[in-house]
Amino acid sequence: MKVACDRERLTSAFQVAASVVSTKSPKDILQNVKVETGDGELTLMASGAETGVRIQVPEVEVIEPGKALFHVERVGRVLRESSDEKLEFETKDNNLFVRGIYAEIRIPTANPDEYPTIPGFTEESYHELPAGTFREMVRRTAFATDQESARFALGGVLFEMTDDKVVAVGTDGRRLAVVEGAGTSVGGHKTEGNATIIPTKSLVLMERSISDEEAPVHLAVHGNEVLFRTNNCTINARLVEGRFPNWRQVIPDRTDSVQIDVNVGPLLSSIRQAAVVADKETRGLDMIFGDGTLLMTASHAEQGESRVELPIDYTGDKVAVKLDYRFIIDFLKVLEPETRVKLDIESSKSPAVLKTDDGYTYIVMPMALD
Repeated sequence: MKVACDRERLTSAFQVAASVVSTKSPKDILQNVKVETGDGELTLMASGAETGVRIQVPEVEVIEPGKALFHVERVGRVLRESSDEKLEFETKDNNLFVRGIYAEIRIPTANPDEYPTIPGFTEESYHELPAGTFREMVRRTAFATDQESARFALGGVLFEMTDDKVVAVGTDGRRLAVVEGAGTSVGGHKTEGNATIIPTKSLVLMERSISDEEAPVHLAVHGNEVLFRTNNCTINARLVEGRFPNWRQVIPDRTDSVQIDVNVGPLLSSIRQAAVVADKETRGLDMIFGDGTLLMTASHAEQGESRVELPIDYTGDKVAVKLDYRFIIDFLKVLEPETRVKLDIESSKSPAVLKTDDGYTYIVMPMALD
């Protein structure tokens, strides 16, 4: 194989493919990305413990067609450190030669025929979503999952797909994020129950692989795996084992709670200020709503005390609640500063509910007041 291609374009695709490779894999061959030439393009393939990736790199000069293995660490370092606009790659006698204007690097390589096959997207039944919609759904739910817990079902995002709608849900047991988006079923594709849980790491990789916000993405569930396709990338991942909690029961249905509209920007800034001296382990922030003000306080024996006020459009009876400030910041960070959020607060023992007008709901369980 001998090819020449744009370094930055290859680097971007290589980083996506390499991100699924496990450095702890007992098989040395899986420390590589497989490369195959096509009609003026390269196809990169990588396999990890739970995820496989195929990604196309267009506008490549194929001098001699073939296939090769690119070592993730060594080739990755060459791509990052090189300043050449174009690089040439050639395989010869079990070696990979990487050439720039002033440099030539030889890297021993293995037989690409021994690398496992990474399938493409051949599904006839799938859901089609706008790329921007899918990206927002991932950003608004992935952060709320729990990748460290022994409760495996919480280590991914539940996707419920019906004829014209997709619902994504993420939770770690103490907070829950729910977002809805438009999606079109093709070939009668839909999911049933609460078992379609996509691993968070795989989902974030899917979001990262999107290079064209205007092109649609395709999402298909087949057996115990999910397949994802963009205009130049295919990703397959094993679904998380287990059953997802009945998340609909978590969302409170109440009519006598306090509801307050606030802007994301000022609220985020105020919480960050108040949290400067908060206990880094408990992360508790006291919040009192009333008299046209949201009062936020925190204290720590060694770090000091904070008292921050934010004007709000609420003059009713005071309501106090203690929340994990990190959970609220995580939610606010994925929204634009000018976004309006509706805060729904009932009591110090009831969950706080935050909603936006575009179908995004976030639940945070309260902490015990001092």
